[in-house]
Amino acid sequence: MASAQNKIENEPGESRATKTGEPEIVNETRGEPINRVRYAVIGDSYSIGGGASLNESWPAVLTRHLKAQGLHLDLVANPSRTGWTAQQAIDHELPIFAAAKPNFGTLQIGVNDWVQGVDAETFRKRFIFLLDQMLAVLRDKNRLLVVTIPDFGVTPTGPRYSRGRDISEGLTGFNKIIAEEAMNRGLRVVDVFPVSKKMGDDPSLVARDGLHPSVKEYGEWETIIFQLRSSCSPSELTTVFALQAQIAQYVSK
Repeated sequence: MASAQNKIENEPGESRATKTGEPEIVNETRGEPINRVRYAVIGDSYSIGGGASLNESWPAVLTRHLKAQGLHLDLVANPSRTGWTAQQAIDHELPIFAAAKPNFGTLQIGVNDWVQGVDAETFRKRFIFLLDQMLAVLRDKNRLLVVTIPDFGVTPTGPRYSRGRDISEGLTGFNKIIAEEAMNRGLRVVDVFPVSKKMGDDPSLVARDGLHPSVKEYGEWETIIFQLRSSCSPSELTTVFALQAQIAQYVSK
């Protein structure tokens, strides 16, 4: 699947740049500026709706969900690609991420590293590099959300990619690395691994290809990610999820 970039249409209003270089939108009824949230994604097939469509991917659904709540948010870049590893994300996705000048990002990577036999320590080094480079762009740990790898081994065709290894055990090890390195940097982690296991018992959660999540399963992931906003502490009121509530209240006045 070719890499994809998409941008959700702007809300009505006049755009202009802030002093920090971030885009701003003027509230039409009050004439006051509201900072826009520029959302960019780094990932693999799971971040572009593999088995479904880009429009049905969880980042696209999350964007629409947040916009419906009143958040002025644009999905400015999603160069995720099926089959790509952390190294390919570094080589090909990271430059697009940086060029998009986002102030919010998500990262879900690692399944193809495991499938292709990348050892744990090499994956850790590459994952660390991705995290640190994304944080250098975002400049705020509260603006980067990390998502774990789902358990594709429970799907009908998943076992084909085991190469004699225990898929669940291997992915659990990679997810431990993801969680450790994210938490070392104070980042929030959304764990979709447990809910992904339901794909083994419910065919409606698996795409027609027998491997990827269905639209329904991606929707369950998005629900978990969206609900994370409710766990923000008072010191994190500048996070994208807190901004959602603040802006929704603002525009309703």
